[in-house]
Amino acid sequence: MATTLQEDDAQAHVHGVCFKTGPPARVGIELEWIVHDGADARREVAPERLDEALALLEAKGLPFGSRLTREPGGQVELSSPPADTLAGCARDLRADMTALEQALAASGLVLAGHGLEPYRNPPRVLDHPRYRAMEAYFDRDGSWGRMMMRGTASVQVNLDAGDESAGLRDYRSRWELTHRLGPVLVAAFANSPLWQGKPTGWRSTRQLVWARMDPGRTRPPGPPPGIDGDPRAAWARYALDAPLLCLRGATADGWNAPEGLTFRSWLRGVPGMRPPTLDDLDYHLTTLFPPVRPRGWLELRMIDAQRGEDWIVPAAMAATLLDDPVAAEAAWGATEPLCADGATVPTEAVWHRAARLGPADPVLGKAIIACFAATENALAVAGAPGPVRAAVAEFTRRYAERGRCPADDLLERTCR
Repeated sequence: MATTLQEDDAQAHVHGVCFKTGPPARVGIELEWIVHDGADARREVAPERLDEALALLEAKGLPFGSRLTREPGGQVELSSPPADTLAGCARDLRADMTALEQALAASGLVLAGHGLEPYRNPPRVLDHPRYRAMEAYFDRDGSWGRMMMRGTASVQVNLDAGDESAGLRDYRSRWELTHRLGPVLVAAFANSPLWQGKPTGWRSTRQLVWARMDPGRTRPPGPPPGIDGDPRAAWARYALDAPLLCLRGATADGWNAPEGLTFRSWLRGVPGMRPPTLDDLDYHLTTLFPPVRPRGWLELRMIDAQRGEDWIVPAAMAATLLDDPVAAEAAWGATEPLCADGATVPTEAVWHRAARLGPADPVLGKAIIACFAATENALAVAGAPGPVRAAVAEFTRRYAERGRCPADDLLERTCR
């Protein structure tokens, strides 16, 4: 029988499982894509067609061990195993991506590198109780949740949380640095300016969707000292005060949770409800979606999906600026102008400017150029493989140095 969970034990559990400290050493990358018909991007892709295309890969697995999963709107995702080096992780993930592309191509399908489905309003094609409950929950506050579930795709970079040493290797400093870099990564790689074929006015509409749909589970923990203090305590508060998104096995008909019930309130007792267990808490943690999510490591979730193999660039930038000491110092200095009035992290307004304007915002544009320069310098000193360095240099030339982002390309093609 599961043991009843007490509030102090729940907080201690969140501390322990979400911030596992140790020297930064490993990297993992998760890539999501929207799937399009290769002949007509506006044509709906039937779930049966995608099932057939992926059947063999799902049965055999990917050659280098990436995990293949699907999202509610038919998006596909590859999640790499953790690797000791960025180059090794990228090499293996690229090979698994090629295998996925070939499987889809045999059925006339392609991976579309957009942060948000630009042309259609996709239906939900997965009927798991979790997704039914999520949709019902988000529908209470409008259409943002449906857009997220059915139409968004991202590049997620996973990095070790850090240790308890002094300086930028410390988990507290790394937590703050990821939040300082967050708007930079949103703006530099913004790639979701359209919805149902029309410009939205935002370079990263995907980031707008995530920010609007349920702030209690999608915005960074805060306000200060939520981030400026101990991140473990801040995250535990955030997690326990977030409403339940779904409740596994709630009824025979579904997993809908009582409206407005936070996990903390459940811990304190709700008439007619069983007390929560540790398994319930672990599951609840998987339903929190801030830009940086601690899962024992730091999961950076704010980057739009990219075209082709451009995903290596945000992965290289994030890993380098967090893990290379010299680059981390440069990134800290470059992002200082994004932090106002003595705060150590940007305000919500800065995140919104990043999503709306991208690198065209002058303060963000300057920070982006400095962060790309620090990345390129660190990769050169470290002797990073030529293809990684070339990809970063080309992206810098094509976008950062010109005050542009991938969204600008799509806008230009659409508005011709």
